[in-house]
Amino acid sequence: MRILITGGAGFVGSNLALLFAESPGIAVTAFDNLRRRGSELALARLREGGVSFVHGDIRNPEDLEGLPGADLLIECSAEPSVHAGYDGSARYLVNTNLTGTFNCLEYARQHGTGIVFLSTSRVYSIPELRALPLRPEEQRFALPPGEVGTGWSERGIAEDFPTGAPRSLYGTTKLASELLIEEYNAAFGLRTIINRCGVITGPWQMGKVDQGFFVLWAACHLYGRALRYTGFGGKGRQVRDVLHVADLFELIRLQTASFDRYSGQRYNVGGGIDTSVSLAELTDLCRARIASGPHPGEDPTTRPADIPYYVTDHDAVTGATGWTPKRSVEMILDEVLEWLGRYRATVEPVLE
Repeated sequence: MRILITGGAGFVGSNLALLFAESPGIAVTAFDNLRRRGSELALARLREGGVSFVHGDIRNPEDLEGLPGADLLIECSAEPSVHAGYDGSARYLVNTNLTGTFNCLEYARQHGTGIVFLSTSRVYSIPELRALPLRPEEQRFALPPGEVGTGWSERGIAEDFPTGAPRSLYGTTKLASELLIEEYNAAFGLRTIINRCGVITGPWQMGKVDQGFFVLWAACHLYGRALRYTGFGGKGRQVRDVLHVADLFELIRLQTASFDRYSGQRYNVGGGIDTSVSLAELTDLCRARIASGPHPGEDPTTRPADIPYYVTDHDAVTGATGWTPKRSVEMILDEVLEWLGRYRATVEPVLE
């Protein structure tokens, strides 16, 4: 089996590539433009793991046309920041996240390649997410037990939650890509699976404020750097669920082993309510392990693309595949801290 992973030197792409390459009879190629700082650190790991690397850019169709055919394409490439395009040009965001998807679809149509597209939870409407009937508890926002609405319940956010604008420029490019993928599935019989992922994390993620908050929080505690709760009162009550990248791999492995069964489907994929955590709770978890960690400052200003709460309701994908996440918040944090400590000399300059 031949697998092509676009964005294959990024955090998610490189981890998926290495995990798939562990199986006999699978040849994996990672394709990446190495634009994001830290992606260069994946090259040695990919080489040691038996993954071929091709330097290229999905914005350039010629780069993809030069590749041999593959049985499966996992589309991980993206400008991942939800704040991208607001303070400058949105050209790279749109060209990568939308035009790049089109180029990948044309490659797949040419070679008869199945596509697993990693979309995002940020396709959902920001005003609708902010309008959820959240209760401010001491350390987190929470949905009322037993109450339900369109696409939400105490289990989290389901696939039928509203996707109306605004949803951020980033979320819009991913939603538009989903629509293109659905059309290629219908028009050309292309086998496609769309996974709307929440927060994915784990070792080798180069965490930033706008993407990768879990690793960023752990690194700031371990390396003694300042932190700040931003938005929604500045108390750190914002809640996300987190998913270890190895749990995502297990799902994609199940889906692609029976591709025809899941082709044409769209799923919300995340850790769910059991692996949800607020920033304030994450601070406590970090300080329980690193007593000298920073005390976060407070900035009540809410930025345009920020949301107070997102927890994945993964009942649909669990019901279809039997998959459930296995790693808890505490397990993920311990693994991330161990990695940050072991590779500090390599990782700390990138995270700065």
